[in-house]
Amino acid sequence: MSPSAADDALHALGFDAFRAGQREAIETLLESGRALLVAPTGGGKSLCYQVPALMLPGTTIVISPLVALMADQVAALQQRGVAATYLAATLPAETMQQRLAALWRGEYRIVYVAPERLAAAGFRERIKQLDCPLIAVDEAHCISEWGHDFRPEYMQIGEIVRELAPPHVLACTATATPVVRDEIVHRLDMGPETAQLVHGFARPNLALRAAEVGGQRDRQQQVDAALAEALGRPGDGRGVAIVYTPTRKLAETEAGRLAGQGWRTRAYHAGLPAEDRQIAQEDFMAGRLDAVCATNAFGMGIDRSDVRAVVHFGPPGSIEAYYQEVGRAGRDGDPAIGLLCWAQSDLPQRRRLLERDGEADSEIVAHKWNLFLELIRWAEGGACRHDAILRYFGDEAETLAGCGRCDVCTTIDAGGSDEDATLLARKLLSGVARIHGRFGMKMAVKLLRGEQEERLERQGLTRVSTFGLLAERSEAWITRALGRCVTAGWIVFSGDQHPVLRLSPDGDAVMRGRQSARWLPPGEAGAPSRSASGSRRRATPSADDPALDAAAQSAFDALRAARLDIAQREGVPAYVVAHDRTLREIARLRPDSLAAMEAVPGLGPAKIARYGEALLDALADA
Repeated sequence: MSPSAADDALHALGFDAFRAGQREAIETLLESGRALLVAPTGGGKSLCYQVPALMLPGTTIVISPLVALMADQVAALQQRGVAATYLAATLPAETMQQRLAALWRGEYRIVYVAPERLAAAGFRERIKQLDCPLIAVDEAHCISEWGHDFRPEYMQIGEIVRELAPPHVLACTATATPVVRDEIVHRLDMGPETAQLVHGFARPNLALRAAEVGGQRDRQQQVDAALAEALGRPGDGRGVAIVYTPTRKLAETEAGRLAGQGWRTRAYHAGLPAEDRQIAQEDFMAGRLDAVCATNAFGMGIDRSDVRAVVHFGPPGSIEAYYQEVGRAGRDGDPAIGLLCWAQSDLPQRRRLLERDGEADSEIVAHKWNLFLELIRWAEGGACRHDAILRYFGDEAETLAGCGRCDVCTTIDAGGSDEDATLLARKLLSGVARIHGRFGMKMAVKLLRGEQEERLERQGLTRVSTFGLLAERSEAWITRALGRCVTAGWIVFSGDQHPVLRLSPDGDAVMRGRQSARWLPPGEAGAPSRSASGSRRRATPSADDPALDAAAQSAFDALRAARLDIAQREGVPAYVVAHDRTLREIARLRPDSLAAMEAVPGLGPAKIARYGEALLDALADA
């Protein structure tokens, strides 16, 4: 890539310099032809396809489900003199025909297309005649059945990519775990060698907080306190806030309540007339509002830098959805608040909602339920909230060793010495070390409490020094404490059907006294005191994986590439071959035969017979 050409395109778009990671992403795309970019909301992903679109001849196609985002970006491009347009079902028929005619004449450098437009056979035939140098797929996580926001209309994008065979393909998303990233690459037929660029998830200017509440009034008090802290009083001009609500009715109720206190507010949700939504969005962008109360329909395409608070009146469906929404705060780099309110009653309500949606595939229901539980575990957690999220997204390089700003860190720092917390952590982790890879959470609790149990006795674990080490603590307390050790990344789960506990390398270092424990045990002031039941936590694997050393990380990367190759060859999603946690165990254990693979949790005889040789070959070459 010519640096001057890239800089010229950047300046044509109105920017003076690239943000961190943008030039690398553009160079990778232009040199290799394929790239997957994962960066948080507001991370500048759009520039990574707009700059190449100006550098390459022909018409770049950007596929996006977000009509508001398409309209905003097209307007900004047109103001800069870039020939751009968008095509969506919301357009009047006459306007659509005019834009299509101009498109077929080759008058646009960039055209944004809603995914449902791709279903029209006539449209697909016509775009084959375009000189298309680049297809960019925005919100690419929507293509993954294992993601948090799967959209069926995205499934045909892979066909379009294969039919057009453009020299460059870029997939962009703000929210994708490693297994979802692999499925995106598979669904778009990008090839296992495709570079996956993950960066920019650390947002230390956000004061992330989670408050467990007892009822509606508690939630409202939390909202009021957050607005007062972030914005001062109505009319102070200190920025704007977004209050996300679980339902349309609540959005309207909260908007009315806050208006009664003098705040300039509007409600926003998909059930409002288009005109009302447009007015709310325009008022928000023009600074005529102090706050908008909205469902998750709001915010798509919104790029206002001075959002000082994002408050979730109730929990969304996953960590991915939460981080995408809270990431709309503090884009100017100044301090901002991200507050999540949740209650124990949110769990059965979410379960009923999932089952009421009538998902045909019970496995998908279970997966969505697990995604929600990951968020609740994060909300309950006693470790730095930023670091827990970074580990969840596989962005180990940006972990902060404590952000110093979230509610957990500030409580820990206010408490002074962490010797007592470290000692408690070492006791808990020593119990896990005793049952390492043999039992799950329930047995660890029984061991630490000193409860007589036949299976513990058979293994000789009733005679070890760890037995009864925390006999003075309740079962509920130990369960919560172990859950927080999971969130801190010291304990991981292995196995799918009956998850067992293991210490991560960091957990082993804490237990042996080589590393202090920066965490907040349950019951400490300022931290949530209640948690989801132990049975729920036992039933689902954790989002947190232990850090791998350099050799194991290299082996893990090789195994992921092999998994993707197998998935593409067999036409199945990557997770069908093996989950990330299974590949991590293979990378750590390094089995040298099919028989040795039997010791890897999550690999049954059928998978070993079908995929074992290919995985062993990848391991040997790593």
